Amino acid sequence: MSNASEIKLNDLLSALPDEDIKRWLPHLELVDLPLGCVLYESGEAEGHAYFPTSGIVSLLYVMQNGDSAEIAVVGNEGLVGVSLFMGGNTTTSRAVVQSAGRGYRLKARHLIEAFKLGGAVMNVLLRYTQALITQMAQTAVCNRHHSLDEQLCRWLLLSLDRLPGNELAMTQELISNMLGVRREGVTEAALKIQGAGLISYSRGRIKVLDRAGLEQRSCECYAVVKEEYDRLLPHQMAV
Repeated sequence: MSNASEIKLNDLLSALPDEDIKRWLPHLELVDLPLGCVLYESGEAEGHAYFPTSGIVSLLYVMQNGDSAEIAVVGNEGLVGVSLFMGGNTTTSRAVVQSAGRGYRLKARHLIEAFKLGGAVMNVLLRYTQALITQMAQTAVCNRHHSLDEQLCRWLLLSLDRLPGNELAMTQELISNMLGVRREGVTEAALKIQGAGLISYSRGRIKVLDRAGLEQRSCECYAVVKEEYDRLLPHQMAV
């Protein structure tokens, strides 16, 4: 059983009409999302959908040799598990917690049943899926055409949007795995951004000192993704 007030911390759940939330209340389970926890692996059937309230989940594409690169991040604006209602049941990505927190999980069958009924649930989930696809596409373009420090700025801003404060617990090794680059490259990019007075980095913690400056230094990709999320999923949107 879930607390209705805590559910409002996730924007998708908050956007749903009360009657839909009431149907889900007995089935929504508040769970911890510890750092590094794998919610599902590539090719595995997904038993639950996850609605983060304070944690951030990274969707990674993993190569056969074990190398990986992030294709999207999911936080309190969305859900992990779109393949469930899109009919795929499995996906080629891995979902791993990149910033510890909490979230609600819902058994797959309850999500699928609600989606098939149409109405507000289907509308909200499809809008979110379009926004997520935009993020994935823009990430691919960004990784191909923009400098590493621009990519790092984009990544920091996307993560910051999904956290309550201005500080992230993040090692350079984890960032390098997310961006699919060598750790030395992340170190160099982080030093450039720190030297510009935009962030401070110490012992696995990154604190954003100048968000406006970070946005200016970032490539266009952050703004494109944010505008699409705001357009499709305004907070407390009418459905």
